[in-house]
Amino acid sequence: MSTPLLLGIGAAGIALLLLMIIRWQVHAFVAMMLVSLLVALAVGMPIGDIISTLIAGMGGTLGSVAILVALGAMLGRMIEVSGGAANLAGRFTQILGPKRVPAALTAAALVLAIPVFFDVGFIILVPIVYGFCKAAKVDPVKFGLPVAGIMLAVHVVVPPHPGIVGGSAVLSADVGWVTIFGLLICLPLGVLAQVVAKWLNRRRYEMLPTTAEQFARFGAEAEPGTAKLHAPGVGVVLTLILVPLALIMIGTTGATLLPKGDPVRNVLAFIGAPIFALMVAIGLSFWLVARRLGWSMARTNEVMESALPPAATVILVTGAGGVFAKVLTASGIGAALSTSIAAAHLPLILAGFVISLVLRAAQGSATVAILTTCGLLAEAITGGGYSPLQVALLTVAIGFGGLGLSHVNDSGFWIVTRYLGLSVADGLRSWTVLTTVLGVAGFLLTCGLWAVLA
Repeated sequence: MSTPLLLGIGAAGIALLLLMIIRWQVHAFVAMMLVSLLVALAVGMPIGDIISTLIAGMGGTLGSVAILVALGAMLGRMIEVSGGAANLAGRFTQILGPKRVPAALTAAALVLAIPVFFDVGFIILVPIVYGFCKAAKVDPVKFGLPVAGIMLAVHVVVPPHPGIVGGSAVLSADVGWVTIFGLLICLPLGVLAQVVAKWLNRRRYEMLPTTAEQFARFGAEAEPGTAKLHAPGVGVVLTLILVPLALIMIGTTGATLLPKGDPVRNVLAFIGAPIFALMVAIGLSFWLVARRLGWSMARTNEVMESALPPAATVILVTGAGGVFAKVLTASGIGAALSTSIAAAHLPLILAGFVISLVLRAAQGSATVAILTTCGLLAEAITGGGYSPLQVALLTVAIGFGGLGLSHVNDSGFWIVTRYLGLSVADGLRSWTVLTTVLGVAGFLLTCGLWAVLA
């Protein structure tokens, strides 16, 4: 099939998906499954491969997301119902003052995002964002938008995250310099995330009914009577949040410093796996929360089970996003886009950013966009006589391309919008705009460093 026809089918599929969700109010899960099927048929995918492709897209996404969302929701529910999140929010608001809370949350998110994957870190921080928003009497999107934005920026350009590490390996870039440049640029992006999010939040976004109900209940179900006297303190809540993050950091450090096959590395990788780390945190919550409040096992199970219905929608919609992304990739639409951009003979640093950005928009995954772009440009970069600093900056530029244009085929789009209560239309107006602004700004700052150091 010709490239223009593939691109036309891809554009028509995205347009139909947005029309179904926004205009006709079709549930996002149903709309994405239907459009994925129609796109697969339109590009001429063998009929025998279509269903297996849909299943692979769902399974590949949910294999990690479903467990993490469920465990993270349970941990957050324990912190919420026990009154711990309200305690933490009240204490820090008192210390910092209401005006400094959003900046402090964004700064903390930037640091926490270094060792932790974007979706895991955001899910862990959701109850804390809710707690602070409750204390400040604002909607979750007010504080959650810049937190999510800077976490994703770190995810795409700072090792040890997989896209930028893999891209560095493909281009033979110095990981140390990539890390330094990535962090250096992300610092001003944290400030920019605050500014842009504040500007985007000038308008009020109507919260989705399910999120509004969840947010309204947040903190209102703490145990009555004397149990409030034993609500987890700041130290306990921070322990439940930081222990899994510390375990994940240990795992990523071991993977970075130790060679493959090293038994110590294997052990560290096991205890640093996000699933294991969250299970440890839930085990601690039994001891530090349930036992302290005198909850029976039945009450503890009731609290944890109450976290699952809201999480189910996030899981299913995220999985459907994976299905759509898989179809776009398997159909060749993503490859057709990147080939078309590469043929335009742009300056190399601009071409890397644009190709990565277009691939990100086409198939949803920032990691895939970064790795694919690095593969396409590897020969030009490695054979171009560039210095180690220049190769590192080219790698970072490609990484920032993977930051922008997060929309309906990105699992992260659904995680952020559902937890913050944004409709698809409002998510495109806010989250998609924020990620794109941060991506372009990161690229421009990279170009500034290129001009100084080249």
